[in-house]
Amino acid sequence: MSQIAFAPPEPAQSAVATVLKEPVSATLPLSKLAPEAALQRLELTIVRRLEGFLQGDHLGLLPGPGSDTGDAREYVPGQDDIRRMDWAVTARTTIPHVRDTIADRELEVWALLDVTPSMNWGTGGVTKRDLGIAAIATIGFLSQKIGDRFGGLVMDPAGLTRIPARAGRMALYGLLRTMLTSPIVHDNTEGPMDLATGMEQMARTLRRRGLRVVVSDFLTTGDHELDPNVETVWERPLRKMSVRNQVICVEVVDRREMEFPDLGEILIRDPETHFDRYVDTSDPAARARLNAATRAQRERIRVAIRRSGAAHIQLRTDRDWVQDIARFVLAYRRLAGQLHTPPQGVSK
Repeated sequence: MSQIAFAPPEPAQSAVATVLKEPVSATLPLSKLAPEAALQRLELTIVRRLEGFLQGDHLGLLPGPGSDTGDAREYVPGQDDIRRMDWAVTARTTIPHVRDTIADRELEVWALLDVTPSMNWGTGGVTKRDLGIAAIATIGFLSQKIGDRFGGLVMDPAGLTRIPARAGRMALYGLLRTMLTSPIVHDNTEGPMDLATGMEQMARTLRRRGLRVVVSDFLTTGDHELDPNVETVWERPLRKMSVRNQVICVEVVDRREMEFPDLGEILIRDPETHFDRYVDTSDPAARARLNAATRAQRERIRVAIRRSGAAHIQLRTDRDWVQDIARFVLAYRRLAGQLHTPPQGVSK
């Protein structure tokens, strides 16, 4: 019996599959995550004051000591710290010597990717999860310099998966491939990990200052508050992380989360809880209430991120994410100096 070969689905059909059922694989190939030709003239400026002197255009917080040992020199009473005394050289020369340290000169970039069930949805040919990986790829290429390291944390309800920070373009491709091929989290999967806990662990375990990228839809299970004056559960850990690092929050959304279409009576289901309800979208008043609640929810997220001192970029599955990030980078250069004000007593 002869076999019939079927052509792979078109992007629009694969988008429908993410609405009707859970995706089983990535909706974007690795080769299309971030067109490098479109990014050659752009560079993500690091403006947050970091420790040590960093290579190239990276700026340092203070011209203080680093972590690597350097040359030995004679001890100057009243100026040198006795804890840096090199006793071996002192014993050989019978003259007190101290060992200078060399500042760490590489930038370390870490990206936290939210892969909870709400990120598996998308109607624009790509899921929010894969759009988040594309954003990480684009920021990775923009911030990459010689010696800089890029690492990742993949957050699902069960916990955090750490991808070690490594330097080089091939290491970045390896990180993106690991994120793309990580298992899809099924709907209604429960666990102890949420966005607030993930941020707390990220701030606590990554002690070295650098650039932090948080990619999520920033939706919290059970949080129905719409008042922007009420703090979100993840705002406090985000503010804590922004004190020591330059933080960029990438909010990924889908068009149909922002604008409900007229499709008649439809079933709305929450992939992270067992909540479901039929809504008549043909009713203009019902659609207006849904859209107003969505706008208030997104406005609360925007205010919380801005209040935490982090930069904010919103990406949509139905738009060109490379163009949106490029536009953000160009505007960010003008605003970064005001957004990331150095601590009192530290000069720029």
